[in-house]
Amino acid sequence: MNLPPCPKCGKETDKLFDNVCKDCFFENIVLAELPLVLHAKTCQKCGARFDRGKWVNVGTVDDNVIQTVEDALSIHNLAENIEIYVEPRKLTPYMYRARVEVDAFVKDEPVHQELNTEVRIVREACDMCSRISGGYFEGTLQIRATNRVPTSDEKMKCIDIANEVVRRMQKKGDRLAFITDSIDIKEGADLFLGSNNSGRHICRAIIEEMGGSFSESPTLFGQKDGKDIYRITFSMRLPEFMSGDIIHLKDKVIQIKNSGKRTVGIDMSNGSRFMATADEMKGANRIASIDDAVMVVLVAVEDDAIMVLDPITYETVTIRKPVSFAAQSGSEIPVIKTDYGLFALSGENT
Repeated sequence: MNLPPCPKCGKETDKLFDNVCKDCFFENIVLAELPLVLHAKTCQKCGARFDRGKWVNVGTVDDNVIQTVEDALSIHNLAENIEIYVEPRKLTPYMYRARVEVDAFVKDEPVHQELNTEVRIVREACDMCSRISGGYFEGTLQIRATNRVPTSDEKMKCIDIANEVVRRMQKKGDRLAFITDSIDIKEGADLFLGSNNSGRHICRAIIEEMGGSFSESPTLFGQKDGKDIYRITFSMRLPEFMSGDIIHLKDKVIQIKNSGKRTVGIDMSNGSRFMATADEMKGANRIASIDDAVMVVLVAVEDDAIMVLDPITYETVTIRKPVSFAAQSGSEIPVIKTDYGLFALSGENT
């Protein structure tokens, strides 16, 4: 059986590619093209990459080199099922060599090509790092507590939450999500934020974990492109009551166990569980803390009551026996004396 000849070279062929044989067709096919020298602009501090007019997070310098090579690689428009492998090799901190392998199918035929290029690293400060070093901020987050001063642990926890929020926002591409500075003051802490949007996210995250509320106070800072620019002060208020506080609310004496979106505690009159929303906590007053407990002599133990010596009058008084109470007569137990009565503490309370 005679095969048709290639119209270009005359060689017999059983398959034509655009009216020529395979060899004639592929001798003019260049699968991939790549400049001999490329430039990769990277932030000298955070490693971000400048791409298409903006800074983006890519990871390491090697990642930047690989992405720069892939972006510069030109693939033939007939190629399908393309696979690209880039192997960067560091020569100096400012120069890489990259070996590139490209595999694809053109007209259902496998094609392979290898290329090499030089990638020169251009290091400078990105938009985010420039702003941070220049002290730029759009908003201020004031961490305070209602009718008290936040503890050091509370302030640190708020700052940890803030750092985690901006980390997540940066990972999603928000280059203005950063904390320029934080100042520890007597009343709490102040955080200076790169964007007002991050301030709202941080406040909501703190409330989700620790409870409280926040408000916004905008101040006109200037204009850009004819639009007013505002700096916003976010006033974050942590809950008034802390774990270990003893409060009086609607004829109940409650020991607070946890304050978050809901306040959880123990009703000291009967040992029952207490739970209330922020609205339901209105009118509550702090009357003591478990740190105010004093040790008194246990005189006697009955079914649901115990007899102790009053820590002030030294008179014998009968009070409710707390939950999980195991002390024996003659021993000393912790009690809290309030205007609403004397209450004994147990292992569940302390």
